[in-house]
Amino acid sequence: MIKIQDLQKRFGKFVALENINIEIEKGKITSIIGPNGSGKTTLIKSILGLVIPTKGKIYIDGVDIKKNYNYREKIGYMPQIANFPENVTVREFFSMMQDIRNKKNEKKLSELIEILDLTPHLNKKIKNLSGGTKQKVNAILSLMFNPDILIFDEPTVGLDPVTAIKLKKIISKEKEEGKTIIFVSHIVNEIESLADNIVFMVEGKLTFAGTIIDLKEKTQRESLEDAIICLLNS
Repeated sequence: MIKIQDLQKRFGKFVALENINIEIEKGKITSIIGPNGSGKTTLIKSILGLVIPTKGKIYIDGVDIKKNYNYREKIGYMPQIANFPENVTVREFFSMMQDIRNKKNEKKLSELIEILDLTPHLNKKIKNLSGGTKQKVNAILSLMFNPDILIFDEPTVGLDPVTAIKLKKIISKEKEEGKTIIFVSHIVNEIESLADNIVFMVEGKLTFAGTIIDLKEKTQRESLEDAIICLLNS
């Protein structure tokens, strides 16, 4: 579980996050949504330790992450755009990451490669891969060490429809295994089909946190899309 308490982040006079209080539950998929500039990326980077909050606390499984970087081993992160070393093959890249982490899970890696149909590309250099194939590598890297916490930032962008469906099935299976999952997407259908909980942010402030059912009841709207529009206009 991830607990965020009174989190604030300022960049000079600009307030990127203001008094954020949420709990991201284990065994659930929580979707963080909001318009561009709402603070979603800053919040994720704060959880990852890439941004140091101005004030407030973040707890991973009850432990304050401040000055405690070992918690990152529990996290698998799939950014929207990943930068990989381009002059290595896909196979060499995965091997290099295993060496860096000093950890292997060959069974998990092999399963992911097979499901996402990456076998034909293993001996290709990353610089020669299409954007969609690079996204497959990106997805596998986030999952291959079987982390307890998974953060996906627009994971289906650039993927063909079949691969996107396969990845969403993988994410659902990870939830069934009790993982704590954060899922960021602008695609409402994806959110509605995958997410248990919604965190809605506007201009660095938390405007809603709860289930999709709670959001529809609060806004008195039948569709998630209409409920989101209602939150934006309120």
